[in-house]
Amino acid sequence: MTAQVVTKANRRRGLVAAAAAVLLVATAACAEDASDQSATSATQTSQAGTSAAGGGAQLDSAVAERLDEAIENTMARASIPGVMVGVWGADGNYVKAFGVADKSSGTPMTTDDYSRIGSVTKTFTVTGVLQLVDEGKVGLDDPIAKYIDGVPLGDQITIRQLARMQSGLANYSASEDFQKALIADPKANFTPQQLLGYAFAQPATFPPGQGFEYSNTNTTLLGLVVEKVSGMSLADYVTQKILDPLEMADTSFPNSNAFPEPHPQGYTEQTADGKEAAATDWNPSWGWAAGAMISTLEDLHIWVPALATGTLLKPATQEQRLQTVNAPGLPTDVGYGLGIFDIAGWIGHNGSIPGYQTVCVYLPEKETTLAIMINTDVPFEGSEPSTTLATAITEIISPDHVYRLRADAQDPDATSTPPSTPGTPQPSTSATPPTS
Repeated sequence: MTAQVVTKANRRRGLVAAAAAVLLVATAACAEDASDQSATSATQTSQAGTSAAGGGAQLDSAVAERLDEAIENTMARASIPGVMVGVWGADGNYVKAFGVADKSSGTPMTTDDYSRIGSVTKTFTVTGVLQLVDEGKVGLDDPIAKYIDGVPLGDQITIRQLARMQSGLANYSASEDFQKALIADPKANFTPQQLLGYAFAQPATFPPGQGFEYSNTNTTLLGLVVEKVSGMSLADYVTQKILDPLEMADTSFPNSNAFPEPHPQGYTEQTADGKEAAATDWNPSWGWAAGAMISTLEDLHIWVPALATGTLLKPATQEQRLQTVNAPGLPTDVGYGLGIFDIAGWIGHNGSIPGYQTVCVYLPEKETTLAIMINTDVPFEGSEPSTTLATAITEIISPDHVYRLRADAQDPDATSTPPSTPGTPQPSTSATPPTS
């Protein structure tokens, strides 16, 4: 594809109540090969001039051309309809949109589009918990039973273990009963208590603190802790204590399936018949504290370095946040901390919901931020397409720090992420049980 540069004035848009959900990892291959459409659609590039997303010196043209080619090739291979990418650092900025927001109409993706961010929501929820730690209202080693009744082994599971995915509580989104309910009615509304009911009906997977399993149950409980201690709804807390201080006016914690404009259509195969469908208007209430938020490329540019450097936390608390544990089956340079991960030095989180995936990470060594937003969650060769894209981009901008999530993907000269290791836990939200 040949890139076309389209300059657009930055738009400040009012917040609209909207909903998003957390990561559903699909297990089927893409039913409709969109590579031809991706390859032939014009690449739309938006560089927003004086906006936070597009301001500053631009990346060297030769490097930008390499990124253009890598992104376009990955889109074609992985059948990704549309992509928004932002790279901001000392070497210059690169802010572009590629492909289409709507496969039917051919409407181009733009860097001003809103998108659902899935499990990136966890970073906001856990930040809220850590702010309450800083205020002396919550202790990281307090048992969850101090705040929430009815949690199995609640007198043994600590706030720290929940934030670091070491509680052993079953993941409600891996429950067969939950999956049946969600697929039967994607627009159904779920309460946090209903979600926890699915989890608590399942046996624990390991004793508290003695393993690692990525689980939406953990973050849902932490969301309830924020509400109990602060006396505010989680959405209000995140808005007033995190979004407002950072002036992230285009990020929202919705309570319905409304979606701010403009936004891309999101494509998924998480359907009753396994065929691709638009999940744009699905009700994401089941994500809540673990994945209900919406944001923009520009706001992620604000959030990611603030998250990675601890802007809203005391230094000692941020230091504890970044103390990671290694997940079984993943490379040794991948660790999970308190609602945050470190992948080969890139600090942040990824997220996925039906139809949308996001990667937002910060590399302290180069003071560089990377944000990726795409409008599909259909896997490519066993990998999330956003991961494949992040690998291709970081191979160019940080060859000594390549974003990989698979134990069998450690070749520094690789150009794409190989298929996943069976049973490998991912630092993202899964609504399907891992392959065994």
